[in-house]
Amino acid sequence: MTNLSTPSPALLAWASRILGAQPSVRDVSHPRRNNARVWQLTLPSDVRFFLKVSPRPVMYERETLALRHAVPALGAGRAPQLRASSAEHLALLLTAVPGLPLTQLTLTPAEEARAHRQGGELLARLHAAGDLTGPRRAEAEQALQAAADGAERHLREAGDRVTPAEQKVVRDLAEQLRSLPPLPLAFIHGDAWERNLLWSKDLGQAGWIDFERARFAAAVQDVVPMACGTWADRPDLRAAWLQGYGRDLTPEEQHALTCLAALDAVSCLVWGPKFDDPQVTARGWRTLDRLVEGVFA
Repeated sequence: MTNLSTPSPALLAWASRILGAQPSVRDVSHPRRNNARVWQLTLPSDVRFFLKVSPRPVMYERETLALRHAVPALGAGRAPQLRASSAEHLALLLTAVPGLPLTQLTLTPAEEARAHRQGGELLARLHAAGDLTGPRRAEAEQALQAAADGAERHLREAGDRVTPAEQKVVRDLAEQLRSLPPLPLAFIHGDAWERNLLWSKDLGQAGWIDFERARFAAAVQDVVPMACGTWADRPDLRAAWLQGYGRDLTPEEQHALTCLAALDAVSCLVWGPKFDDPQVTARGWRTLDRLVEGVFA
């Protein structure tokens, strides 16, 4: 039987060869099922690395592309650096990023605002770093259409968790995505929320991790997780993020954000119960309630 708490002998041997020493190993994977496996590797010199095995080839490919071509624009210590990759194992050997996820920290309001401001600034760098030419531009231009196409599948999987009236709201907003004018395009993080935003109290600096959903898309799609989560109660953090990002959302992007929030809500109501995640489930219910009441902003 495979011991999932440790890398396979072949994988650990590969990482050890790259690092030039046998590291100690600690499993730091997130407990949710179907997530990547992640181990902290510590060398005798106390230098830390992370060994990450993607659950699916597409996630490995996306993260590898991001780490090679766009993430370096964030700067040293602001995101992992790719030390090596193995397509055979779907594995990435990454440098450590200072700090802890915001979800694991108790911060003052001022520290939270600094973290969100820097998080927005870093995403602006990432958004500008991707090469939006050829098929990559076509991928980005089709991203909102692809999101709208997923509405029926999400509603079907959510079943009777979503009432007929709520289903109509979701369908109407999904359809509106199809008629929006062209929006700013970017290379997006794809999962930009507080679990993946790190803050180092010692350094006073933020960093982003987990680029397995990074892709070419509409820039506003990177705002959805925060807008449907923390920012619902903290407009000050939204303002701080936008200050760091360097611009406000256009009216068309704001409307797209409302439409995308409907899809996020239904996705949360599928994903949360499926993986027994009450936080994600609650996010879905709250977003859907706000949309039905017409108070999402």
